[in-house]
Amino acid sequence: MIRVKLPYHLRNLAQVGPEVEIEVEGELTIGSILDALEAQYPVLYGTIRDRTTKKRRPFLRFFACEEDYSHESSDTSLPDAVSLGKEPFFIVGAIAGG
Repeated sequence: MIRVKLPYHLRNLAQVGPEVEIEVEGELTIGSILDALEAQYPVLYGTIRDRTTKKRRPFLRFFACEEDYSHESSDTSLPDAVSLGKEPFFIVGAIAGG
């Protein structure tokens, strides 16, 4: 099982706690995690990435094992610690302002 930490607005929308567990088939990539997350929680479809282009939405960031994966392609493999459930995959809501 893959552990995914969600920001408040997404966990509120999906009506879940701060961390969810999902099953990911095949190679563990950013895209496969997001595909599995959207399949398990359809209400999140289109909120994390654009429905057409599949690009990450602005003001959301991805982290794993203290590394920023926000600007990596969706087919980027993630560390073994994430696939083993030792470390979560973080989806973080960024803050902007002036």
